[in-house]
Amino acid sequence: MAVIVPFESHAAASIDALVGLVAPDMERVNATILARTGSEVTMIPEVANHLISSGGKRLRPMLTLAMANLTGYTGDGHIKLAAAVEFMHTATLLHDDVVDESELRRGKLSARMLWGNEASVLVGDFLLGQAFRMMVEVGSLRALDILSSAAATIAEGEVMQLAAAKNTATTEDEYLAVIRGKTAELFAAACEVGPVLANRPKSEQTACRSVGMNLGIAFQLVDDVLDYGGKAAKLGKNVGDDFREGKITLPVVLAFRRGSDSERAFWVKTLEKGEIGENDLDQAIGLMSKHRALEDTINRAHHYGDMAKDALALFPASPMRTALEEVVAFCLARSY
Repeated sequence: MAVIVPFESHAAASIDALVGLVAPDMERVNATILARTGSEVTMIPEVANHLISSGGKRLRPMLTLAMANLTGYTGDGHIKLAAAVEFMHTATLLHDDVVDESELRRGKLSARMLWGNEASVLVGDFLLGQAFRMMVEVGSLRALDILSSAAATIAEGEVMQLAAAKNTATTEDEYLAVIRGKTAELFAAACEVGPVLANRPKSEQTACRSVGMNLGIAFQLVDDVLDYGGKAAKLGKNVGDDFREGKITLPVVLAFRRGSDSERAFWVKTLEKGEIGENDLDQAIGLMSKHRALEDTINRAHHYGDMAKDALALFPASPMRTALEEVVAFCLARSY
């Protein structure tokens, strides 16, 4: 059973305009990524390239390039910072898959299934080390501060998620704090470093950070909905992975809060105790539909998407601003 939540059509929403505008810079970023995954320790490039070449959209580094362009940066420091952002993201995925015991990543076997947990963690550490080397090479102390702070915040978000795992008493505020740290912080940092390199006024730096933070929250909330249906299969996700792993996400929080005592007992049995029967995923989706949990999660995603677009409104109209507005619409449209 899969539920598709109907909202106003964003059928035309696409990141194609952004991809086109940053293509020349992105070629340089990809070359940097390839060069920096090189190591005489053969397992390091094998594990890193397995994930890096597995078809991710590279949205975070593209946002770094886009914001540098939007704010008039003319140097080339944004190339290394964009590559550093992608390395940070890849490292967190490698670590995530170990923590979550995930078997698949983007529709392929995860690195931990092919090389083991130890190699996945250590190669993730190597990528973080390379990311910090590139930040230092760029020579902007403020950009280094933003991205290194983000690395610490992401780790805090991961630990918060670990603490909230299988805890059906998690509140919406607690859950939003987790995804601000775990997901949205890297979006925010990726967007903020461009105007920092360009020495733009604080108001522009803050606006770019706001675009990233709100887009990141919207992006994760849509991901939460996709786990219970929609187009999950097309995105290389298994429907129900979060459910089987006992993850408490916003649709669960809402369905639990709004449910009867017997419905709450179902969530405790399946998510806290891990006692999942053959038809329990269907029942979970049914309870979410009954209490509008998926629909309201999408509504909240739209709220954060609107805030991202409002933050972009500070900048004069341009093809790049339009492309970034389309990215927001695209991230919301993934739920259909």
